[in-house]
Formats: sequence, structure tokens, C-alpha cells
Amino acid sequence: MMVTLHDIRAAQARLHGISVRTPLLEWTGAADSRRLYLKLENLQPIGAFKLRGAYNKVASLSAEERGRGVISYSSGNHAQGVAYAARALGVKAIIVMPGNAPKNKLEATAALGAEVVTVGPSSEERRLRAEELAAEHGYVIVPPYNDEKIIAGQGTVGLEILEDLPTVETVLVPVGGGGLISGVSAAIKLSNPKVKVIGVEPEVAGDAQASLRAGHIVSIPAEQVTQTLADGLRTQSIGAINFEHIRAYVDDIVTVNEDEIRQAMHALSGNSRTVAEPSGAVATAAFLFHARELPLAKIHIAVISGGNIDPAMLRELRKS
Repeated sequence: MMVTLHDIRAAQARLHGISVRTPLLEWTGAADSRRLYLKLENLQPIGAFKLRGAYNKVASLSAEERGRGVISYSSGNHAQGVAYAARALGVKAIIVMPGNAPKNKLEATAALGAEVVTVGPSSEERRLRAEELAAEHGYVIVPPYNDEKIIAGQGTVGLEILEDLPTVETVLVPVGGGGLISGVSAAIKLSNPKVKVIGVEPEVAGDAQASLRAGHIVSIPAEQVTQTLADGLRTQSIGAINFEHIRAYVDDIVTVNEDEIRQAMHALSGNSRTVAEPSGAVATAAFLFHARELPLAKIHIAVISGGNIDPAMLRELRKS
């Protein structure tokens, strides 16, 4: 069940020429002695890291499985990742999305050629609908996070971080269902155990932190997690495979409040290369507002996991 360094390197080879090797950008927004570099996953073709795991999973399917078509469930960025991967590989894709997903994410998924099925706001609701449709039509499920191939694909972010900045001391990673942090933490800890890996999630959707503290998976009601601006992190619980990776490789998980997310987005929006959607800004928010909860370190990296911000929200941010 645990992803190995070999798995992540195999994913990196598979993704060559598909995903972008995103740059690290030193960010000068911090008025203290610490240094922060941003890992710009918002510069991927779909505007988010999710392409890595989605492509690795779909590309790993047999010809027979690809012929059946794939189905997934997502609030937006994984939807686009699966749609992009399926189009590149000539595979039919159906995506179950919440009807309240940002309009730009719904439209982008459909524009990539996927058939979109909408349901209510609960992450459980979309998972169950995808499972029903898969059972009915024989589609292969491409889960958003609880899958070894997905985790290995996301782990390529961690390999790039260490290759480009081997002196990094602390890596801050957004946490939703746990796919990104599972892969990044495995890649980093299996390569250099001295580097600290810290997860970051919204306070109102703090299920990963609660799970790590409790020693078992804690679930949060849909009506609570939907209160966060960070639509990509509204999962009610982390995946079982993800939890094993988090317990093995993640040093801590901190939470940020909604105002801190907004302030981090505002700070990042000043440069077109660093524009982040709410989910993509949480790691930067932790650096800016939760220094006391982070390990003592000078060189930090925050993963900007996505930049698919609603245009109206971006206009509002830039006015303020």
C-alpha cells in the first residue's frame, strides 16, 4: 500500500513531456529573516498539480481498462486533470462534480471533452454517484487521492523540489484528501529524512490535523467543510492510504483561518505568475501567519497547488 521512491520515479518518467516541471520562485513578500520559495503548480497546463496523479493513473491502465472509459469525482482540479489525461490518451471520461463547484472549473472540465455529471455539495455524494455509474457502465474509477498511482504522480512534485533546492529545510503542502501531501512527503522523506514536511488545511476543514492527532481517520460533516473558501480542500475525511503515508512521513499539520487564506491570496495576486486559488494559498498563509507553529528553519518552500481562481474573486482581491 505504501508508495516507494521507485514508484515516484516511474511516475516522473511517465509524466515527461506531459506535466510541466514547474519552477521555484523566491518570494520577497516576507518581512523577516526566513526565505520562502514558491513551487508554482499553478503553471501546469490545467492550472493545478492534479494533472500529475491523474495522468499517471490513466496511463497505467491496461488497454482493456482504457477501452471501458474512466470516471472520477472532484470539486474541480482533479476533474480537469482526469479530463486532460483522458483526452491525451484517447479515453472516454465522465466526471461527477458538485453543482456548487466554481463555474470556471465546471466549464474547463467540459471544455476538455469530459462528460460532467453534477450532484450536491457533499464529497461523499459525488464519490457514491461515481461508484454507482462505474458499476452500471463498467467505467474504471480514477479516485482523486486514495490511490497509489495518484500518490506517486503527485510525489513527482517532491522529487523536483529536492532536485531544484536541496538545501530546503521545511516544505509546506496543502491538504485536502491527502494525495499531494502523501506523495510529496514520501518523495522527500525517502530521499532526505531531515527535511520537515508540514501539511496545511483550512481550520473549518481540519480533518487531517484531527486525524493525525487522534491516530485514526476523523470525518467532518459536509455542512462544516463547505464553509471554507478553499473549494479544493472541502473533503470530509482523508483517504485510508493517504492516512498511512501522513502518519509515516508528515511532521505536523497546521490550520489557517479564512481571513488568513484571503490575505495570502491577496499577497500572491500581485504577481501574475503567483496567482493562487484559495486552496493554493493555504501553504503561504501558514508561512505568513503561523511561524510559531512551524519548525525553526530558514529555507522554506510553499506549494502553490493551483491557480484556478474565479475571475470575479480575483478582481475583488485586486481592488482591496
